[in-house]
Amino acid sequence: MDARSLSTLAGFDKTHKKFGLSGRARLLPSRKYHKVYVPYAARREPRPPAKSSALGKTSCNMKDPNQIADFRSDTVTLPTPRMYDAMLAAELGDDWFGEDPTVIRLEQESARLMGKAAALLCPSGTMANQIAVRVHCPMGREVIVEEDSHIFNHEMGMLAWCAVQPRPIRGPRGAMDPSALAVRLHRRDHLRPGTGLVCLENPHNMAGGAIVPQEDIIAASRLAHEHGVPVHLDGARLFNVQVATGRPVCELAAPVDSVMFCLSKGLGAPIGSLLCGSEAFIDKARIARKFLGGAMRQAGIIAACGLEAVRPGNVEALAEDHRRARELARHLTALPHMALTDPKIETNMFYLAIGDDAPFDARSLVERARNAGIRLISPGGNRIRIVCHKDIGEEDVERLISFFATGSRAR
Repeated sequence: MDARSLSTLAGFDKTHKKFGLSGRARLLPSRKYHKVYVPYAARREPRPPAKSSALGKTSCNMKDPNQIADFRSDTVTLPTPRMYDAMLAAELGDDWFGEDPTVIRLEQESARLMGKAAALLCPSGTMANQIAVRVHCPMGREVIVEEDSHIFNHEMGMLAWCAVQPRPIRGPRGAMDPSALAVRLHRRDHLRPGTGLVCLENPHNMAGGAIVPQEDIIAASRLAHEHGVPVHLDGARLFNVQVATGRPVCELAAPVDSVMFCLSKGLGAPIGSLLCGSEAFIDKARIARKFLGGAMRQAGIIAACGLEAVRPGNVEALAEDHRRARELARHLTALPHMALTDPKIETNMFYLAIGDDAPFDARSLVERARNAGIRLISPGGNRIRIVCHKDIGEEDVERLISFFATGSRAR
């Protein structure tokens, strides 16, 4: 081994000791990938205690697991012990050169799961959605979106950054009405920009995690394709739909041209979303990702968590989050002044509407909950969104029910 290699090993040894890791490392030969040094020993110090659900999903929390019960979003989930181990053992390379083997594995597995030819790892779902818009839709064209969709409301006006015009359509529980869609699909002429893309969302965030019927997805996609317009699906929580309906994600994504799903929500990974589509689409998407500053180097550390996230056992455990959401809704709506914005709870979230006659409003209730060690969020309209996830245990559910039963009574 040459002097440079010995120096590299010495550097790894110093780093490992600093962070409590074994100094031993192994040199991984690779076919076309760069040779990389990967530590294979686990931490010397025991990990902090983990919270467990009834299905055994655990989270390696870096704080007192009983300190905060966080119902704001499933984005607050922390990596599982298996994810930490996967990060330590990940084979690494330079992803921009297409030489990170762990990223390649994740992209191939994601494409297979979604029934598409190729996939691209992106830092976030918002970036993946923006890439899809940029690749599918020429500048100056129109993008048809559902009025309450995440793309239209909660991505910092990214359609404007893409130089396209949004055309919102109101739909029941997040579904796009085919008759309304048919009226708004049109070709470009000397007055109108022409439709360049249709964006769907399933499940639908602002509709309380509602599942858009697959028949509606098929109808909207067929109608768009008849007009030569591609369809993109924002499927950030698409695996929740798979668990709730029994339909595999490849079937759910079959009618559309591209689909995005998120690793860092209920699936529990710390970062990352996958954009899936045809090979030609992903080739262009890779260039767009670079343009947006999303190209990564040794991203295998992220991808290793992603592979754990889409593992069947991890996906199936989403059913526990759905069960807890239904249980919470049943208890909370039995209290005065509380009602669901939608009585049908299909995934892991719901919106709680506070009655006009209540001696409190959503904002004051959120603040009072914070003082009690419970995190809630109000999206406006005197509503509170409640999201269950793998780091919510039975004791957290009981704390929230107790808080609403007692703390919500005082002004």
